[in-house]
Amino acid sequence: MTANMYRVGGALDESSESPVLNFGRSDQLSPKQRHQMKHRELFLSRQVETLPATHIRGKCSVTLFNETEALCSYLNKDDMFFYCLVFDPTQKTLLADKGEIRVGSRYQCDVPPMLRDSDSDDRELAELETLTWTPEHNLSDRQIDQFLVVARSVGTFARALDCSSSVKQPSLHMSAAAASRDITLFHAMDTLHRHGYDLSSALCSLVPSSGPVLCRDEMEEWSASEANLFEEALDKYGKDFNDIRQIFCLGKL
Repeated sequence: MTANMYRVGGALDESSESPVLNFGRSDQLSPKQRHQMKHRELFLSRQVETLPATHIRGKCSVTLFNETEALCSYLNKDDMFFYCLVFDPTQKTLLADKGEIRVGSRYQCDVPPMLRDSDSDDRELAELETLTWTPEHNLSDRQIDQFLVVARSVGTFARALDCSSSVKQPSLHMSAAAASRDITLFHAMDTLHRHGYDLSSALCSLVPSSGPVLCRDEMEEWSASEANLFEEALDKYGKDFNDIRQIFCLGKL
C-alpha cells in the first residue's frame, strides 16, 4: 500500500507549543483539552512510503485545520486528527500548508469606525473608488436579463467565428457554456453602465464594426484535456501549485 504519511507534530519537540493553540480561542479549552489538541495535531509529509496493508491497524480521519471551526470540534471523535503544517524532507522544515484558506480573525482588515450623521467625510471619494454599477436606472430586471441573454448569444457567435475557439470548443454546447462564464456577465454589466443604461447604445457596442465582441478568461485558454489534467492534479496535491507544476504538470499544462 502506498500513501502520503502523516506524522505526529508533537513528536518533534514535546516542550514546543502547537501553533494551533496560539489562537485566541485556545483559552476556552481546559488543560486536558489543550493536551488532547496537541496530540491530535499531525503534520503532512510529501514523502511517499510503501507499507504492507497488514501493518495498518485501522482508519482515521485527517483534515486541514480550519480556523473558523471550534477547537473542540476536533475532539468529538476518537479517530479525528488535523494538520496545519507540511514537512519538507529535503529542507527538514515545517511550514504552513500553502493550500490553507486565510480566514479568521488574524486575516481581517481593520475597519475604521462608522461616521455619525453629524460627522463630515473629508476624503476625496473619487480617488478612493470607481462606480461600476448603480441600481438607479430606468431598466427593469427583465430588460437587464434580456440584455445578458443577448450578450451570451453574441459571445457564442463570436466563438464560432474565432478559429482558436473552434478548436478548443468544437461543439455548440461547449461554446455556449464558455460564453456563459462570469467574464461575459461582467462585460455585459460594465457595458450597460458605460452607456448610461441605454439599451440601444449598449446593444450596438456588443457588435462593433470589427465584429462581435469575444470575452475570454484564462481558464478558457485551456483545452478539455488540460482542464481534466489540472483537476486530477488538484485532487492529488491540493492547493500546492508548486508541486502541481513541478511534479505533475511540468511540460503538460
